[in-house]
This record gives sequence, C-alpha cells and structure tokens, in this order.
Amino acid sequence: MHYWHFEIGDNHVPKQPIMSIKPHSCISKIQVQIPLRKKKRERDMENLKIEETINKAGEKYRSFLHEEAENTHWRHGGPPIYDAVNKLFEEGRTKVWEKGSLEETVQNAIKSWEMELSHKTRIQDFKTINPEKFKLIVNGREGLSAEETLKVGSYNALLKSTLPEECKYYKAEEETFESSHEIFRSAFPRGFAWEVISVHSGPPVITYKFRHWGYFEGPFKGHAPSGEMVDFYGMGILKVDEQLRAEDVEIYYDPADLISKLIKGALIDEQQNANVKSSPVNAGSCPFNKQE
Repeated sequence: MHYWHFEIGDNHVPKQPIMSIKPHSCISKIQVQIPLRKKKRERDMENLKIEETINKAGEKYRSFLHEEAENTHWRHGGPPIYDAVNKLFEEGRTKVWEKGSLEETVQNAIKSWEMELSHKTRIQDFKTINPEKFKLIVNGREGLSAEETLKVGSYNALLKSTLPEECKYYKAEEETFESSHEIFRSAFPRGFAWEVISVHSGPPVITYKFRHWGYFEGPFKGHAPSGEMVDFYGMGILKVDEQLRAEDVEIYYDPADLISKLIKGALIDEQQNANVKSSPVNAGSCPFNKQE
C-alpha cells in the first residue's frame, strides 16, 4: 500500500477517471516499479542474511566453527580465531573462486575438516566426516582411522616417512599432537595457508590440486629461519557420502619439498633459538589460532 501511495500521491497524478489515463502513464510506471523494487528488497534481505550469518559465525571459510560451540570439546577451551591466517590466505592466494562454485565449496570443506581435526578433541563433535568410514591416506600408505588421525594430528600424519632414520629430518613417530603443532606454529608465526588450485572431478569422488604456503620466520628443529615464503603443491582425492561428509581423504605430495626448505638455514644454539621464538614477529597471545 505504501508504494501505491507514493507513486500516485507524490507524483501529482491528475484526478480523473482511471480509464482516461493514457498508456505509459504512472499506472504503467507503477506496474514496472513494484516488481523491480520487490526484487531489490529480496536481494537486499538475502545479502543481509548472508552478512549476518558471517558476522555471527565470525568465519568466512570454515563451517561448524561456532555451531553448537558450547557443547563442543575444544582443544584450547574455545573456537579458534583465524584472522591471521585468513589475512595470509587472502593476500597470497593464486585463485579467487566464484561464490558457490565447486572449487570454493571443496576449498572451504577441506578448511572446515582441518579446523575440526586441529581444534576439536572428540570425534563425536566432528561434522565434516563420516566417523565410521573415515580414512586418511597419505602417499599411498595404510589409511588412518578418524581416531588414529585425531591422536597423532595432521602434521604427524602427513609427515610420517619410511626413510632410514639417518635421513629423517622430521621424525613423526617421536612427536605428539601438541609438539608437532608447536614446531610449525613456531616456524610459521603468521600461519600456514592452504588453497585449492583446481578441481578435476565433482562428488562423490572429488579430485583436486592444492597449494600450502607460509613465511618461514621462526626456527624449525634448531635451524634458523630464512624469512622466505615457503610453499609446496600436491593432489588430493576426497570421497564423500550423500551428506557430503568425508569418508576417504587421500593426499599425495613430496614431503621433502617442504622439509628441505626448512632445514637449509644454519643451526642455531639454544639461546639463539629462544631469542628468535620471543621476537616480535613470533610473539602473540594466542599463536595456535593462527594456524591453517
């Protein structure tokens, strides 16, 4: 009713019988304007809902971060904050995928799974996987169950090696979930970002290429940081169920492509190591929230 009043009253339409109004008069204008304005209102409301959802969740790229947060057992007492690594991601990504595209959907799904694996302590709180069928397979090795993956952590699962002991610069079997994350938080104080480069097949078996990167600004296993950007590429195969929960995650990449860039710096003594860790770029009230 408001739009009829506005269009007729405020445009000073002459008072005459309705049938005497000529074609293309204000009546025609009203008939055009009302659906256009209705569509605009609908678009504005939809954009507002999207914005409100993002603001409420506080996270653009990861689902389930704040959903039922009060009932979730978080590793560090509450949902992580990804502001630092999101900034790194947005500044360093090589692809910006269209909203709602398959590439963006896959990218955000993997980020959400990684968030749960790194920050939730109970499989029953995971929303991104089918816990009964889940397997993580790295470079063709025997798959790890959901509980096994959660126990060792993503870094140890991805960096486990069959190399001879003297050739291992990172020994996953000697690290815990906590120690492995501390090693890489120290090495990459700004976070360790991840992006999808391409997607080659859609669900239920999704094949994709990815890139991982960060700035090596902290010590790694006694080696001095280079300050350089370190990245590596790999391929993944993600099998999902009808609810789009992960059943199999296969990752193929060369671990040496990462580790070789982290050990080329000179060895530093314990005091130097402590000084580097406490430098401004490595300082922060909540460093575990920076990791991808």
